[in-house]
Parts: sequence; C-alpha cells; structure tokens
Amino acid sequence: MRSRQYGPDLTPPWKKTAPVPEVPAEADLVVEEVGTGFCGAVIRCEKTAQGPVVTLEDRFGKHRVFPMEPRGFLLEGRVVTLVRPSAAAARGPARTASGSVAVPGARARVARAGRIYVEGRHDAELVERVWGDDLRIEGVVVEYLEGIDDLPAIVAEFGPAPDARLGVLVDHLVPGSKESRIAAQVTDASVLVVGHPYIDVWEAVKPSAVGIAGWPKVPRGQDWKTGVCRALGWPENTGAAWQRILGSVRSYRDLEPALLGRVEELIDFVTAAPDH
Repeated sequence: MRSRQYGPDLTPPWKKTAPVPEVPAEADLVVEEVGTGFCGAVIRCEKTAQGPVVTLEDRFGKHRVFPMEPRGFLLEGRVVTLVRPSAAAARGPARTASGSVAVPGARARVARAGRIYVEGRHDAELVERVWGDDLRIEGVVVEYLEGIDDLPAIVAEFGPAPDARLGVLVDHLVPGSKESRIAAQVTDASVLVVGHPYIDVWEAVKPSAVGIAGWPKVPRGQDWKTGVCRALGWPENTGAAWQRILGSVRSYRDLEPALLGRVEELIDFVTAAPDH
C-alpha cells in the first residue's frame, strides 16, 4: 500500500498570496479597512471571544469596530495586517500630535523673543494643530504674514538677534520660484527661511487622511483652492473646505515629510541656545 505522503507545495507562484507587513495597531495610527473603505485613527484594541478587534475613529468622530483579520487594512495605500501592540508599547509614554513625548501637567512657558512666521492663517492653524503642545512648552509664538512679498522689510522690522531668532516657513519654495528669489534676499544669521514644495499648505496634508485619491492639478491662472474644490466636487467654499481638511489631521502621520522636517527644523532653530 502506497504511503500517503505529500511533496513540496506545487501551487504556481502567481496563485500564491504574497505576505504583507504586520503593523502594531498603536493609538492614532490612521488606516483604512479594506472591506468597507472606512478610514480612521486607531482608538483602542481589545481581545474578544471572536478574536482581537480594533476601534477606529473617522474625521467626523464616528467610531467603528473591526476584526483584526490578516490583510484587512490599508496603511498609506499598502495592504497590511494589524496586530495588537506589545505590552511595552501599550505602557509607553503618551505622545503629542507631533510625536513628541507628552509632559503631563506641563505649563506653557513665557513667550520667547524669537518667533516663527508662516505665510497664512491656514499654515498657522495646521502648525498649531500638530505642534501646538510643543510650541507652548517651548514658549514659541507662531504668527502669519498673509504672503511674503515684503519679507526683507518684515525681517528688518522684527530685528533678529542671537537671542531673538526668527524662523520663516514659505509655501512653494522651489528653485526659480518667486518665493525662492524673495527668500534669497534674507541673509541674517539669526534668521532661517525654509519652505515646502507645495503650492499651498493644503497639499501638505496626505490625500489618504482627507479621503481623496490625490490632490488635483489646477490649470495655471485659476485660483488654486477654488480649482481644488471644483475638481473634487466639493462646494466652492474654500473656508469650509479648509475646515474639512484640517479636521482630518490628527497627528504628524497625516502630513507629508516635506512639511514635517521643515517645521521641526524651525522649532530647533528658534529654541537653540545663542552662540557665545
């Protein structure tokens, strides 16, 4: 009688399911559930009789519970398997929206002489949303300029010094742009001008956080924000659109690295001890 022994797996490679990364379902991680398309931030993980589940909260504050099944979620467009965080991670220190370790009971520091200037109100609100806790502890005030056409004069009026540094965040700071030419006129060692490549700070929010496939291309000569609303089928109310976008931002994970790095650079510059 022939022994019932099975040889190696003969499944063709194209029929095999490729492995996917396992990602700890840590608080504030933003994912999309594959089956329903529900996108939200992780609120908590729980162990149930049917297996582990995760609770997500969307940008409108709605909660939904999903089983943590293999290949069940999308993270930045990639299929992943959510797993429960380790006990050490669960007991880890609380974090601010910027990812810094939260300081329980910390009081706001008296404002420094140094400042961070950003181009507009939306930029200021986004920085406050993500870095507000850090800025208050460091005593850094963020102000908006409504454009940088007069940046050299604004810098001169501020009067930067080693103990009163000025950081400036500029939209669309790319080679050859009007913004780059203006920024090049500022040469004071106590001033740092940095920027991101986006036409407007709206684009610095990841499309996945907002629930769109990508930021649309707006024809030259057309108001960019209005064009975005039109292309996405949103009401042509840029104020309401911005509140929708800002409300989708829960932490630094919802922002593009090109903005994250520049803001962190400005905070470090403004809070650095003066050289002696």
